Amino acid sequence: MGAKILLVEDEEKLARFVELELSYEGYSVTKAFNGRTGIELAQSGQFDLILLDIMLPELNGMEVLRRLRRSLNVPVIMLTARDSVSDKVAGLDLGADDYITKPFAIEELLARIRTALRKSGAARESDILTAQNLQMDVKSRTVTVDGTEVDLTKREFDLLHYLLKNKGIVVSRDTLMENVWEFDFDGGTNAVDVYIRFLRCKIDEVFGIKLIHTVRGVGYVIKDE
Repeated sequence: MGAKILLVEDEEKLARFVELELSYEGYSVTKAFNGRTGIELAQSGQFDLILLDIMLPELNGMEVLRRLRRSLNVPVIMLTARDSVSDKVAGLDLGADDYITKPFAIEELLARIRTALRKSGAARESDILTAQNLQMDVKSRTVTVDGTEVDLTKREFDLLHYLLKNKGIVVSRDTLMENVWEFDFDGGTNAVDVYIRFLRCKIDEVFGIKLIHTVRGVGYVIKDE
């Protein structure tokens, strides 16, 4: 069986048509008909590519993509009836790999899938993030330092993951709150600082390294030195 594809599409007839065509091409297809189910299935980490509609019940495709990109690097192709430039730009800015507008020819969709899978095959190493002697396996959600596993909570992992994805870039507290905590930072909480301390206690202090650096008045950065 070929690559595993998650199809998140609420139009059941279209979903069935795409499923049959992809199955004929040798792909293994799992369907979800709303955004919440799509997220739950995607986070299992068992898929090589996600086809994601924008207009979905419960959670729209843009919100699904935004949440998925906090922890998954799997290729995502957006399927939508919208053809505006702003929608395409929004999807790509959130981390979509490609965008195809309905109605589409199945041959074009298949070509875009092949291209996305080829690119992801070359980029699979992005599932492993490193800094100094720390290694994070995004798919298994494990972190090790010199081969010793670090026990992190979900929030600690998500915070470290975001910093590692932006290694060498100073990330503000506002940005961390928006992307890790899912709401805008209003200056009324020190949650970021508290969790940075947690990470330093579990990583920097235990293993004698200086991984997370503070840039006063700006935010935090992970350096590879």
